[in-house]
Amino acid sequence: MTAHSPNDGAQRLLVIDDDRKLCRLITDYLAPFGYHVRAVHSGSEGVEVALAETWHALILDLMLPGMDGFEVLKQIRRQSDVPVLMLTARGDEADRIVGLELGADDFLPKTFSTRELLARLRAVMRRSTRAGAKDAPEAEIVVGKLRINPEARVASLADHPLTLTPVEFDLLLVLARAKGRIKTRDQLLEQIRERDYEVFDRSIDVHISALRKKLGDDAKTPHFIRTVRSAGYMLINPETEHA
Repeated sequence: MTAHSPNDGAQRLLVIDDDRKLCRLITDYLAPFGYHVRAVHSGSEGVEVALAETWHALILDLMLPGMDGFEVLKQIRRQSDVPVLMLTARGDEADRIVGLELGADDFLPKTFSTRELLARLRAVMRRSTRAGAKDAPEAEIVVGKLRINPEARVASLADHPLTLTPVEFDLLLVLARAKGRIKTRDQLLEQIRERDYEVFDRSIDVHISALRKKLGDDAKTPHFIRTVRSAGYMLINPETEHA
């Protein structure tokens, strides 16, 4: 394959799927929309290529031979927060929950239409880049030892960087902007998911659980994210919590 120029304006997309026919379909469909698509057909090669080059998004099949999509995602997430859209032939909710916990941004069944694929792909990419589209930079948000930079899309806890997926960062940002105030699940879903996304049960709860783990938080005695029964979630404001 010839080298891709980083200055030609194309969106770089890596497809990790052993179904070569599907890879060709995705490549041919997305090319006219400005996507430069590269396909690899094994999990080990997928990890290597995903981490060796810069990508705007990944499309990752769950059912790969040898190293499955979950393991591929786990290894990629150790070093990268690139948006990941996972494909699954089984469609089980359990698969989607595990994938979300590992850092997937969205799921798509393999019976997808090409239009739906494009819509979901645009949505995951939009979420990961929309902070840079604002005219006026948003100030850093500080909540106790937690610091969130909306423009750079980075967060740290006690000066230690947090490795967050795009969804986790957006969720934390929404909660931080409303610190001390309850956000319902519907409000969170509305603000962190684009209209092209499928919303399914437990999605917010799964992301909150993953976020808590990265914050070292405990749901029973929280220092950061409090569950408000029958209402939603709230980022604790230490300035008012102990007033």
